[in-house]
Amino acid sequence: MIPHFSREDVSSILHYLGRLIYGMGIVMLVPVFVGVINMEWAPSIDFILSSLICLCAGSLILLKFNEERDLNWRQGMSLVALSWVMAMFFGAIPLYLSGHYNSYLDSLFEAMSAFATTGLVLVNNVDHMAYAYNFWRHFMCFIGGQGIILVALTLFVKGGSAFKVYVGEAREEKIMPNIIQTARFIWLVSLTYLVIGTSILLFINLLRDISPGRALFHSICLFMSGWDTAGFAVQSQNILYYHSPAIEIVTAMIFLLGAVNFGVHYAVWTGRPHELVRNFELKVYMFSILALFSLVCIGFIMQFPFPGYVPFFRKAFYQLISAHTGVGYSNITVQHFLYFWPPLALLGIILAMGLGGSSSSTAGGIKILRIGLFFKGIKKEIRILTSPESAVIVERFHHIRDISVEDNHIKMSAIIIILYVAVYLAGGVIGSFYGYPFLPALFESVSATANVGLSMGITSPLMPNGLKIVYIMQMWLGRLEFISVFVLFKFILSLKSPQ
Repeated sequence: MIPHFSREDVSSILHYLGRLIYGMGIVMLVPVFVGVINMEWAPSIDFILSSLICLCAGSLILLKFNEERDLNWRQGMSLVALSWVMAMFFGAIPLYLSGHYNSYLDSLFEAMSAFATTGLVLVNNVDHMAYAYNFWRHFMCFIGGQGIILVALTLFVKGGSAFKVYVGEAREEKIMPNIIQTARFIWLVSLTYLVIGTSILLFINLLRDISPGRALFHSICLFMSGWDTAGFAVQSQNILYYHSPAIEIVTAMIFLLGAVNFGVHYAVWTGRPHELVRNFELKVYMFSILALFSLVCIGFIMQFPFPGYVPFFRKAFYQLISAHTGVGYSNITVQHFLYFWPPLALLGIILAMGLGGSSSSTAGGIKILRIGLFFKGIKKEIRILTSPESAVIVERFHHIRDISVEDNHIKMSAIIIILYVAVYLAGGVIGSFYGYPFLPALFESVSATANVGLSMGITSPLMPNGLKIVYIMQMWLGRLEFISVFVLFKFILSLKSPQ
């Protein structure tokens, strides 16, 4: 029987939702600062107005639902799923006011793409976008990469509610004994790398004779989008705009680090660098990158549209790791994908996007740890079937600590893998229904659901509104890994069923 919402359920969820909306109003003051520095008065006013809307909406909700209670599991997961929808609606307001979007739906798409760290874009004339608006696009990526709820954990959510919302945002591992401490450690790692990564990119950009202010802006945005595997860029040509091997190398290092489990970062930071060698997930990840790049290379055997092997490696390997980490940065054009990449090479990119990065990282997709667990489960079953009945078969792996493979690990991994594959295929079929060839439609569907952002040209302001809504749903489902969204749907349905 589906449990029904009670007034306490609704009250608890809306209380914390009010806090989150109020928090968004405060966060929107950061682009105001960017706008004022660059003397962009109209954008600054747009962000002040958007901030006031959030502050008023949050205050009204808190005025009505002012009692703070600990959340149970269903409340916590419903709050998480609802928070991302509300963040999309409120985050889209300044984007729509910018005049760079054909409709509010397009700005909603862009906001969800940013928060979900996808990187698919519907913006018009981004090359001439005001700094404040463009910064907000990338700042949403930075917030979404760490997690909207992770922001709340450090500021608003306390007590027994913290773990419920932490898990609801598709994070499973407690890096530190306390969830609040875990959230703050993740922010510490991200901010530390922000300083380091931005400094390196700034140095490279200054060497390219870019003005200091513009160089700093590009460097900060490149880092935020790269570290959080979002793929947004300041210019419409993405990474290709820079024509710089140095920037490609540095951004590759940034998004490879962003796609690594925060638990591994913690192990290295606390004096256990051997975790990099022993970690099962990283081993599977490296093997997957090598195997899929080999598939891409095989795809180009009969068709080689590159002037040499160095340009081939620079372009093809960058796309492969960009896809696998879920960042969506690209140093080739959409037309190059459409007209010069053979189907087998495209299949390698699709598989890389679908598999995704590490668990408890900023990357999307199925996650490599689940793939590794799935094959561990197969190995365990084979060992059981080929061993004496009296034998006790134990399959182990090392991931931060030594872990024995349990049936529930395999079951949950298989469920999530099946759900992702089903949504990947469903999105491809829907894209075909709208008249697009199946392979590009599947490519775009996987890119949206796995929160990657690479595109074969389907995603554009001119694509059907129905497909825009489908991709918004896919980005939302993929970022939260289904469960919290399903819980929200379950309780919405329970509202309509008889008590």
